[in-house]
Amino acid sequence: MTIRMTVAGVRVDTTGSLPVENPATGAVFAEAPDCTAAQLAEAVAAASAAQPGWAALTEDERRSHLVECGKRLGAVTEETARLLSAEQGKPLHAALAEVELSAGWFGHTAALSLPVEELVRDASSDITLSREPYGVVAAIAPSNFPIILAMCKVAPALLAGNTVVLKPSPQTPLSTLRIGEVLQDCLPPGVLNVVSGADALGEALTTHPGVHLVSFTGSVETGRSIAGQAASRFTPVVLELGGNDPAIVLPDADVDSVAPALFAAALANSGQFCAAVKRVYAPEGVRERLAERLAELARQAVVGDGSDPATEYGPLISRAQRDRVAALVDAAVAAGARVVAGGSVPEGPGHFYPPTVVTDLPPGTALEVEEQFGPVVPVLGYADVDEAVARANATEFGLGASLWGDERQARELAGRLDCGTVWINTHGDLRHNVPFGGTKSSGVGVEYGYLGLLAYTRPKVLNVSDPRG
Repeated sequence: MTIRMTVAGVRVDTTGSLPVENPATGAVFAEAPDCTAAQLAEAVAAASAAQPGWAALTEDERRSHLVECGKRLGAVTEETARLLSAEQGKPLHAALAEVELSAGWFGHTAALSLPVEELVRDASSDITLSREPYGVVAAIAPSNFPIILAMCKVAPALLAGNTVVLKPSPQTPLSTLRIGEVLQDCLPPGVLNVVSGADALGEALTTHPGVHLVSFTGSVETGRSIAGQAASRFTPVVLELGGNDPAIVLPDADVDSVAPALFAAALANSGQFCAAVKRVYAPEGVRERLAERLAELARQAVVGDGSDPATEYGPLISRAQRDRVAALVDAAVAAGARVVAGGSVPEGPGHFYPPTVVTDLPPGTALEVEEQFGPVVPVLGYADVDEAVARANATEFGLGASLWGDERQARELAGRLDCGTVWINTHGDLRHNVPFGGTKSSGVGVEYGYLGLLAYTRPKVLNVSDPRG
């Protein structure tokens, strides 16, 4: 199958290509289009030309288009999931779940609305507030969940009356490009354009003068760069960046009960999940027992090629990411930490790293304060909950956090955690109708739900005065 970019409703070829690697084998298995500067200009121009007509449709008309997009994506779920599994490495069942979630996202978004708000109505004035589209939205998605993290940008942007130029990660372009082809049957030409290319293409897109809002999910470093570039043109941004989510096990918690849930929350997508548990704080008296319980689960986990039905956890997205995770563990061990399970790069092809549990870390190691984005669970002891909260807050990140144990105590502590979401006795529970975003270096703005829809609009006030008043 030849997969092409989509510009102005037409599938387009390119002169160059990018290799796409299967991270389970480390081998290149496909080529993706490498968008040229001229083609990017055409994509932005197509989106700009289509936007007034798209915005002129009624909200119900745009809603109907979104519902049809969901149906069309649902009809190619298996085909898209197989592409996703091959290029990203996740197990096929997880890829299927992601595509199904993405198809459903259009319907969830279509159920939202942007009603005109009445602010003042008296004898002399009638003042209302409406929400207007920005225009052309640049949407850039990452490699860990490339489909859902693209569609949760595309769907609300379109419902709000914007048009979109979507760029997937160069590591996972194929499934997104295929969706771009499929959705053209549901949308007027130019409303959704999908291009692919290396990282330089992303910068060219986000700095294009024809772009009116940038929505980006990815690294803190790239997010800072986008924010700085956008500031020079006063271009608004929605940035969902990295996370280093802490999980605090409270003194009353049953270690044996919470360990499986903590392990699942830490190992989701092989740890390549911004809202995964990245570090666990436990009372010093139970730290060792918790670490060993997590280690038992790590030893039992099935790691392998995503095409194997037995696989629970796939590889990391690239050799560079695998090597970074390994280096963080090695540095922690050199500083005095102890590996309880895993901790060494396996022989053979692919970018695999085993589920790993580390404890006895000295405070402030990189494995504690940085986002490892891999299948590693650092278990750190604390003397009292004040220490645990202080260490949980002592990083540049502020995406999510969780508290495990007595609900009353957890509720009392939740307000002291400096982050966008606090979960109690769960972690990483993201929903289409609940806003999600972070503070500090974890991002700007929110996505999902009604507040996420508002992020793709600007307020406009209509003030009508009665001259007789």
